[in-house]
Amino acid sequence: MTVCAPAELDRVYDYLGAGAHFVPLPRLGDPATVAALRNACIGADVVHAHGLQASVRAALALSGAGAGAIGRAPLVTTWDGRNQVCGAPGGVLRLLERRTVRAATVVLATSSELVDRARRRGARDARLAPVTVPPARGPVCLHDGKARAELGAVDRPLLMAVGALERGRGYRTLLDAAREWRDLDPQPLLVIAGEGRERAALQRRIADEELPVRLIGRREDVAELLAAADVAVLPSRWEARSLLAQEALRLGVPLVATAVGGVPELVGDAAELVPYGDAGALASAVRGLLDDVERRMDLAAAGRVQAGSWPTEDETVAHVLSVYDELTGR
Repeated sequence: MTVCAPAELDRVYDYLGAGAHFVPLPRLGDPATVAALRNACIGADVVHAHGLQASVRAALALSGAGAGAIGRAPLVTTWDGRNQVCGAPGGVLRLLERRTVRAATVVLATSSELVDRARRRGARDARLAPVTVPPARGPVCLHDGKARAELGAVDRPLLMAVGALERGRGYRTLLDAAREWRDLDPQPLLVIAGEGRERAALQRRIADEELPVRLIGRREDVAELLAAADVAVLPSRWEARSLLAQEALRLGVPLVATAVGGVPELVGDAAELVPYGDAGALASAVRGLLDDVERRMDLAAAGRVQAGSWPTEDETVAHVLSVYDELTGR
């Protein structure tokens, strides 16, 4: 197997250590990327591109002048999120999506909504291919006293949100909801793990409005912190198969999430779902869970059952390999 990606990603995912042949690509936007991909694809049986940007470049590489035999290699593309191409306007984005799905032999999408989107764009073969994040390694202690003490929530409820501090993640709405929790006794603490361009603006609001919220930046121990929480919160405008939702349900942490994208399909009845952007509904759902121990216990049990219905890592790999075998006639 050959993996083509920016050089820095090998340091994150260790493709070489996993036994793959690794081809480092030039930086994003460099015209040499397509040429590098074209050379790497010579003799390939299947080309699999992950995400819209990779799919655009792979399609160009496979269809370029002089591509010869590589033009016959089937292209598989995976959609696992809402496509964004450097702030491209909606019309340009739709055009790129149409061109890539029509160039693809098979589109694998991680939620039914994305399958429908690919079909609307003209995909000839779009299939559901859910991906499950692997469980956290090693034991994770629920309601770990050490983690709660570090976060400052020993004698108060702990709410946990995780994700990049960017527009569209719903954190402004989440801070609006936090205003409504200030009258609770004890007052819950909302902890948000993640970094991003919105950090300064969010921190100013937290200070100016004296909100019971802490921004703790990127953390390597998210599973441990999440396991210590009383409620997990996912306020995003859109998600496919949210990592936070998967971790929360697997750990038995009650989840309040927005009913967007692939979230309802992912969590089933094992979470409280609210409309995106509705701070009142979000605040009310969290308040209701904090007041109802039995409901939290029911969601915790339902979450573990729902997590058990997701495909395992091995099943995910086997499904993708079966697509490769189908396309190569094996």
